[in-house]
Amino acid sequence: MLPSGQNVRVWIATGHTDMRCGFPSLALRVQEVLKLNPLDGNLFVFRGRSGSLLKVIWSDGQGSCLFTKRLDRGRFVWPSAEGGAIAISPAQLSYLLSGIDWRHPQETWRPTKVG
Repeated sequence: MLPSGQNVRVWIATGHTDMRCGFPSLALRVQEVLKLNPLDGNLFVFRGRSGSLLKVIWSDGQGSCLFTKRLDRGRFVWPSAEGGAIAISPAQLSYLLSGIDWRHPQETWRPTKVG
């Protein structure tokens, strides 16, 4: 379960990220490129070049977590700015993870059957 609450900030790393990276490489990117602390309890969201794969990292003080989500259809809506980070709300992250445009909430596609 992803953490939520008033003390949690969600940062979208703009641009494209190599999705072969695991927690250590993504945390280093947060620290070196975004100039933020990857171990402060905030969530950091990364998207691959194809737009269908997303990774979220965070640290809860006891350990480090990596969440991965791939859309079966469609792409995650992503800001076009390069080399920085954009703060969004936990509610907007929920929309993003559901494949909904977090800037203008509206479902883009819903599966009709399995297999």
